[in-house]
Amino acid sequence: MKKTALTSSLLLFLAACIWGFAFVAQSLGMNYMGPLIFNGTRFFLGGIVLLPVVFMGQRKRGEERGKTPFSFALKGGVCCGLVLCAASIFQQIGIKYTTVGKAGFITTLYIVIVPVLGLFLHKKVRGRVWIAAAVAVCGLYMLCVGENFSLGRGDIFTFICSVLFSVHILLIDHFAPKMDGVVLSCIQFFTAGAICTVMGLILEQPSWGQLLAGIWPLLYAGVMSCGVAYTLQIMAQKNVEPSMASLILSMESSVSLLGGWLILGQALSQKELFGCALVFSAVILVQLPEKSPKESGIYKEAV
Repeated sequence: MKKTALTSSLLLFLAACIWGFAFVAQSLGMNYMGPLIFNGTRFFLGGIVLLPVVFMGQRKRGEERGKTPFSFALKGGVCCGLVLCAASIFQQIGIKYTTVGKAGFITTLYIVIVPVLGLFLHKKVRGRVWIAAAVAVCGLYMLCVGENFSLGRGDIFTFICSVLFSVHILLIDHFAPKMDGVVLSCIQFFTAGAICTVMGLILEQPSWGQLLAGIWPLLYAGVMSCGVAYTLQIMAQKNVEPSMASLILSMESSVSLLGGWLILGQALSQKELFGCALVFSAVILVQLPEKSPKESGIYKEAV
């Protein structure tokens, strides 16, 4: 693997770790406010955190604007923000009606949905990626799902969320190489934040007291999960194929269990530990070097 690709993979893994621990913050934050206001506030925080980075790098990005029109940057940010907003809303609704284990498993099915959607973009996925995806799905099942698996209303909402997150990964893959990743991330957060906040003001009854009571979960979810992790995803996906990126990002479910153990005192069973091992093995499998340089990468040309 090239040094640039390895660095990008490590950045994606760091993003997955931040998101994994964000499940703890989201769980705590929901004790103080509704899902729409929580999402809207954390997305706004993520966008605000990135504003100084945007202004400090204004001169450098000014050169990039000569190649990328602002209209294209705005289009990319709004498109990504709309999908991110919808995926987050469906995820919160799904968690309300199903168990966290099922929600984690169904959401992370994007590791399979991404290459399937890639076929409609005339990309043929290499066989090893399908094998790795199958191993990861088995691992996620053992990691998140109990003995009885049933499909309910919450499961359907969460599956829609998984499809939307898959679309988001592909949108990032399309826009990120053609524009400033920090600007793209900033625009998508303000877009998602505005929509969630307006909906929250209409459908929920927020108060400043709720925001102050849940300030620490909000700060982590906004600054780290949004401002830092999503930006790492955008920057890293410039050098990593979407199928590989989705597999690395699926590590967030393993990290979330570790976060629950370290912070909330939730112990891991042997089944869950074995699931972690399977997911990690899938990530390693998809990144092993090919025998021939011509066979490297996730996709091969469609015939």
